Order: sequence, then structure tokens, then C-alpha cells
Amino acid sequence: MEARAIAKGVRIAPRKTRLVIDLVRGKSVSEADKILSNLNKEAARVIKKVLTSAVANAENNLGLNKENLYVSEAYVNEGQTMKRFKFGSRGHIDPIKRRTSHITIVVSDNM
Repeated sequence: MEARAIAKGVRIAPRKTRLVIDLVRGKSVSEADKILSNLNKEAARVIKKVLTSAVANAENNLGLNKENLYVSEAYVNEGQTMKRFKFGSRGHIDPIKRRTSHITIVVSDNM
């Protein structure tokens, strides 16, 4: 059985978030938690929250044991892009794209 958790609209670019989520894919939950605790990146803090939520969903809704869980799927999709503009030199406007992410983590008990 598997449980999932999704965080939508996280204000971190997907390219930066994918660097962190690649480290935890396929690992056990305890090992992934240790990896995320020792990373000094903002994306690691958000991914750790999503992982904790997925584990809580597995324990409370499905009655699974935390020691047997592992990260079966972990991926980041692009969310909405907020478009802003700043004034550039010689009277033109430079676009600024503030990208957001949708983070999904699925934990499972069978390997």
C-alpha cells in the first residue's frame, strides 16, 4: 500500500527543488529524513515537511509501520509562474519570472 502527500504552489523554482528531491528518491524514510535534516537548502525544509506528511498519512489512514516505509516516488512539477517586470537600461523593461513548484512524495511499504 502507498500513501502520498502533495505541496502545491511552493515558491521555490523546480530546477532547484529537483536537485534535493533526487537525493531521497528510493531511500528508506529514516534515511531520507537524515539526508534532508543535514542539507542547507530551503527546498530540503519543504521536502522534509512533505515527507513527514506522507508518513503521517501512511500511519494514520492506512495503519502502516514507519520502519517499513520507503520513498517509492518523489517528483517536482512546475506550478504557476508569477510574471513581474523591472525597468532596464535605455527605457526598456526586463521580465522576471518567479517560478513555483508542486512537490509530490509517495511512500510505500513493499519493496
